[in-house]
Amino acid sequence: MNLLSLYLDHPISKSALEYSFDLTMNKGVENGYYGRNDTLHALLAPFGVLTLIADEKRTILSALSTLGISMEDEQKLITQDYPIQIDPNHPEAFSITNQVIILREDTVLSLNVIALAISQSVGLEHYEKRLDTLFSQSRRIVASIHHFSISRRSHLMQFAKRLALTRHDMVSNLLLLDKPNILWDNEEAENLYNRLAFILELYDRHEIALSKLSQIKEDVMLVMDIINHKKSEFLEWIIIVLIAVEIVMGIMEMVK
Repeated sequence: MNLLSLYLDHPISKSALEYSFDLTMNKGVENGYYGRNDTLHALLAPFGVLTLIADEKRTILSALSTLGISMEDEQKLITQDYPIQIDPNHPEAFSITNQVIILREDTVLSLNVIALAISQSVGLEHYEKRLDTLFSQSRRIVASIHHFSISRRSHLMQFAKRLALTRHDMVSNLLLLDKPNILWDNEEAENLYNRLAFILELYDRHEIALSKLSQIKEDVMLVMDIINHKKSEFLEWIIIVLIAVEIVMGIMEMVK
């Protein structure tokens, strides 16, 4: 079997997937949906990642084509694939390496768990790339700290807003801080997910991303403090000048 997980640049509705893939999407993984027909297993994660599983890779490519998605420009897409082998004689319920996932049987639950873990990895990669951009912008902001303007203060506030929203989306959407609900009542599914999370380094990557966010936040707070200090100094000088002008005018009145 072949698995392909893809970050969607544009949101796709559940009904659009049902129409395009000729299957019924059911509520399954957290706030996501899954569906299955004779040739395709699909999972739509709540953070904008679509995962498709099929025996043949061309089935997946054909399904993506019906959504207007072409893999010809794969370098611009955030994707991850993983081969899945079904071996009824496998001594364990599953085994996972960096190269392949082996299952004793392809149950809906096991495929949903695999699809969730891979989609989280793809979603995390999306945020990692966004953080790289924010980190570069943060460095430029710190490098130009000696410049002050009212418009620059406004741009900094917009940057801080983007940073806060990114952190909120990472924590609330990727579901990496809490165990998915589908794992609470099934130890085998939990072990499958935990093994995949370890192989994909989900928790380590998530911690690194949050650490970068904290560093950028500290940079923004530092620049904001300096800008506020400069603004206070500027206002103080205006007050001093006004007082000086008033004193001079008072002296001139007294001389008259």
